[in-house]
Amino acid sequence: MNEAEVARTLSNPLSDLISDDIFELLFSRGLIHERAVRDYRIRMKFKALRAQKIRTGDAIDSLREEYPYLQFDTIRKIVHNPPKHANV
Repeated sequence: MNEAEVARTLSNPLSDLISDDIFELLFSRGLIHERAVRDYRIRMKFKALRAQKIRTGDAIDSLREEYPYLQFDTIRKIVHNPPKHANV
C-alpha cells in the first residue's frame, strides 16, 4: 500500500462503502457516528482474522492490542451481536 492509499484509508475508514468526498461531507455535517464506524472496522478485522483460521479468543486479543481501551467482553459483543437497525 503506498502513502496515498494509507492516507485515504485513515481519513475514510469506510472507503470500501463510500467515496472519500461523500465521507467528508457526511462527517462535516455530523452524520457519521464514530463509534459505529469503529465497531464496523472491528467486525471487518475480526472476520479477516477468522478467515485466516485464527481462533476467536486470539482474534479478540489481537483486536484488544489495537483498541486497548476496550474490554475483551466488549469486543466479543461487538463482533457477535450485529447492530440493531433503527426504524425510521
